[in-house]
Amino acid sequence: MELKKILNGIENYKSKGDLEIDISSIEDNSKEVKPGSLFIAISGYDFDGHNFVQEAIANGAVAVILDVNANLKGIKLNSEITVILVENSRIALAIAACNFYGNSSKKFTLIGVTGTKGKTTTTYMIKSILEKMGKKVGLIGTIANYIGDNCLGESTRTTPGSIELQRTFKEMAKEKVDYVVMEVSSQSLKLNRVLGTYFDIGVFTNFSGDHISEKEHSDMADYFKSKEKLFSMCKKAYVNSDDFKSSILIKDNPKCEFKTYGIDNTCDLLAKDVTITNVSVDYKVKIGSKNERIKVNIPGRFSVYNSLAAISLCLDLGATLDNIKETMEEIAVPGRSELISNNVDYPIMIDYAHTPESLSCILQAVKTYTRDRVICVFGCGGDRDTEKRPLMGEVSGKYADYTIVTTDNPRTEKPEDIIAQIEVGISKTKGKYEVIVDRKEAIKKAITMMNKKDMVVIAGKGHEKYQEIGKEKISFDEREIVKDILKEVKK
Repeated sequence: MELKKILNGIENYKSKGDLEIDISSIEDNSKEVKPGSLFIAISGYDFDGHNFVQEAIANGAVAVILDVNANLKGIKLNSEITVILVENSRIALAIAACNFYGNSSKKFTLIGVTGTKGKTTTTYMIKSILEKMGKKVGLIGTIANYIGDNCLGESTRTTPGSIELQRTFKEMAKEKVDYVVMEVSSQSLKLNRVLGTYFDIGVFTNFSGDHISEKEHSDMADYFKSKEKLFSMCKKAYVNSDDFKSSILIKDNPKCEFKTYGIDNTCDLLAKDVTITNVSVDYKVKIGSKNERIKVNIPGRFSVYNSLAAISLCLDLGATLDNIKETMEEIAVPGRSELISNNVDYPIMIDYAHTPESLSCILQAVKTYTRDRVICVFGCGGDRDTEKRPLMGEVSGKYADYTIVTTDNPRTEKPEDIIAQIEVGISKTKGKYEVIVDRKEAIKKAITMMNKKDMVVIAGKGHEKYQEIGKEKISFDEREIVKDILKEVKK
């Protein structure tokens, strides 16, 4: 594609060199650059792309986009390289990616789901209902990206970077999908990864504390402001009326048409008579002129909210009652209240809960239907959001009958230091607990001590099949680990 076409929509840029040259690819990683590439230098948290301009040119870049606010000293450019200076290279990257990949988000109906909790489950529910309607659906999110049943690969982040996202959109458009459902993280909105994307519909699940760190959001105000961006990009949205932030979203975005769903407050789609068991939840909801009973194959009050969001949206897209009922009774989402099947009928659940709010939610949910003890195994990730560690300890101490504090993804921090911060919180409660640093041994201890009336909740990693220790990802699939331990202890 001609360079000047790729630059269309980027404001106030300055250029030197030929803008009519043909660009074979756009890259923000110098190692991915090939002959004919446009390299866009981004100043990131860990690396500054401006330090790798020479490497990009050596690998074949014929043009570079640089941020005027970056340190440009020491960058040597020969006269054959086209140089574009922009006010914000992240914004330029997003717009260039949209242009290069043909603004493919215009070629299907795009549904964006944001919120602190429930994004993954809600997107799976929406996708599943739409497929029951006979639609071809793409999904982009935390676990993996899909076109129908075809997995395009596991995800490395909730919302991909601009280049990967727009490339994925192009692939989905080529496959003639009718809808794409995607998780939209606060970080992707803050860093303009989704800028230039054409969202048709937005969903807001809820808002609570998470992602507050030097590398994410400075405070809760910044976190919410980032999420709110999605609703300035949508024509229509569905929001949780029981969340205190929904009224703010509606007030701040008058050009967006909002519909509401909930349990406690007046709304457009209201759930009544909620019943929760250890394997499901069901409730009444008015669809058309009748009150219908909906059963969801994922236990917990949060499943009511996630399913209401999906039902509300899909009803407006033409879903029938049969589409909805069949989907909700069959739905299963990896790592979200996932009960591990085993031949000894031990209730062992894996859940992605990794914030105080999500841990509180899952522990309170299982507490209502567990006949004996709730045993919780959890840790906290390293290199981010240190303030939540004692809070999560306090939550587990309060709601679990026994807690085993262990590692999660310690990354470059010492696991013992993270655990010590968790202990500050759990020691404020009367909850019984112990520390086992090795996560596999911690899981083994929980299973060894449980009986069939107990529930073991292994929280924090969910769908992940690895541990991040140092800067390496080490294979760690908790489903297989649980099954191996059950064979070993011969329960």
